[in-house]
Amino acid sequence: MLFEMRTYQVQPGKAPEFMKFYESEAIPIITKYLPLAGCWLAESGTLNSVVFLWRYEDYDDRVKRRAALNEDPAWAPIFPRILPYLVHQQSVFLRDALSIPLPAGRD
Repeated sequence: MLFEMRTYQVQPGKAPEFMKFYESEAIPIITKYLPLAGCWLAESGTLNSVVFLWRYEDYDDRVKRRAALNEDPAWAPIFPRILPYLVHQQSVFLRDALSIPLPAGRD
């Protein structure tokens, strides 16, 4: 299992507007291809940050899914509308480190 923790730092004061846009217009398209495991707003550390956790079988699965998203004609006009909100973007790949099963409801 591979997780991608993608953090977007948005313009100060723009997080609510960004989230409203992302939830209503981007998420319906993105989640056709990418399995969303969670989304959070940072309340400490780097403020004005939105953290998404995406879940994949492995890196090849991620590459295939992201390629399919990028080929969707509905995504083309959405992506440029995200850019003006962003100050910084970071992507971190996380893999399972323990061989114990996840607690019930967390798979």
